[in-house]
Amino acid sequence: MASEPEAPDRSSTAATEIRLSPLPAFKPDLYERAWQSIPHPTLPLLATAHQKSVTVFSLSTLSSHSTLTGGHSRSVRSVAWKPNLGPHQLCLVTGSFDSTAGLWRWEGEGGGADNDPDNDMEVEIAGSRGGEGGGDKEWEFTLVLEGHDSEIKSVAFSPAGQYLATCSRDKSVWVWEDVGATEADDEWETVAVLNEHEGDVKAVAWCPDQATRTNPSRGRGRYSSDALASASYDNTVRVWREDGEGEWVCVAVLEGHAGTVWGVQWEPRPRRGGGFPRLATWSADCTIRVWTLKEDEEGEEAGADHDAPRHAWGGLGGIPNTMRRSLKEEWECTAVLPTAHTRDIYSVSWSAETGLLASTGSDGVVAVYGEEEGQGAAHATDDEAAAELDGDVLMTNGPSEKTASPRWKLLTTTANAHGPYEVNHVTWCKRYDAGCPPEKRGVEEMLVTTGDDGVVRPWQVLRP
Repeated sequence: MASEPEAPDRSSTAATEIRLSPLPAFKPDLYERAWQSIPHPTLPLLATAHQKSVTVFSLSTLSSHSTLTGGHSRSVRSVAWKPNLGPHQLCLVTGSFDSTAGLWRWEGEGGGADNDPDNDMEVEIAGSRGGEGGGDKEWEFTLVLEGHDSEIKSVAFSPAGQYLATCSRDKSVWVWEDVGATEADDEWETVAVLNEHEGDVKAVAWCPDQATRTNPSRGRGRYSSDALASASYDNTVRVWREDGEGEWVCVAVLEGHAGTVWGVQWEPRPRRGGGFPRLATWSADCTIRVWTLKEDEEGEEAGADHDAPRHAWGGLGGIPNTMRRSLKEEWECTAVLPTAHTRDIYSVSWSAETGLLASTGSDGVVAVYGEEEGQGAAHATDDEAAAELDGDVLMTNGPSEKTASPRWKLLTTTANAHGPYEVNHVTWCKRYDAGCPPEKRGVEEMLVTTGDDGVVRPWQVLRP
């Protein structure tokens, strides 16, 4: 095919921008397929899902801290840390092919002095049991969430930890709410079952906690602050919000991918100018797309019947969906990243520190991209941008406007990152290991890849 030689040509010219250097792999090797590794939001911990277990690694020692076993009868496909907990509290959720999600809590001993509990917790984690792991006695399996009819593919907590989203091969997204009187109560109830996807739902992701989520002048006042995105085998991404009546509704359908959408991530750091966070999506069609919300500064049309049902097409893609007019959002595909993969892209991670984006997938390649910003960024009308994006039509209903069109550049690629094995996941996380200079620990970022070979491998990002 004519497109096949483009990837090596681009990577060879861009590889001088940065370089990935492998660091010693986390120990022990898992010796079985590992699905993903998720860093704790504040502590030097990394949770890796594999088989029926989760291994928690210390980012300080690059070795096992503890394990979670016995809660599921089939493989654990996904894991998420609950955010915003107090000192010495750890909680995570697991999603399994046995169609259940499980809630786990850390029951290990606390640290030392009470005057600096956060630091004590970090010291305890860094030196726990000499890096040999302590089994699963410190973790308590506290709750099973049942309801899905088939394998759970992804789990995600909202920024405040109030909501949990799960998605499944049964084509549904479930939203659960923490209704316990205290954090330790572990009482969750289902507040929404969203059934509008036409295929397996592969991933769910919550919009990060940024001020622009709820800025009324940008039209967000009609919703709660939480926004949820889901990616599916039906080649689409849907955006969901809770309306003023407490109902979760689909506000947008993003179309453009020509294959299964394996995942979705919100832009993690605030945008220049205060724009709403963008979305990155990746697919079996070997592309990564960036989507931008078309924000209406002028408000709704005067006299519109906002509560009347309507069939939304146009800006919501080609799939009809009944929703109130006032809940419609329009998203544009504003970038297709340079070609770096020849097979399915399984995972993408967008850095909250640098804005760099990393990807990996079935071809074993790890790629890193950067966005060119500043005065050199070109501007184009919708029609011009559509032509540039290989004929993909931007999803807008209104008149053509000039919009910023930042350019993405492929900075480096690393082939055979896990030898002949597929790489299932990539993530940015902070370095705390002994090889990192003390002044950079907890600041410098590295990449961590997780593969079918059971290896969890960190990578140093080297710049010229």
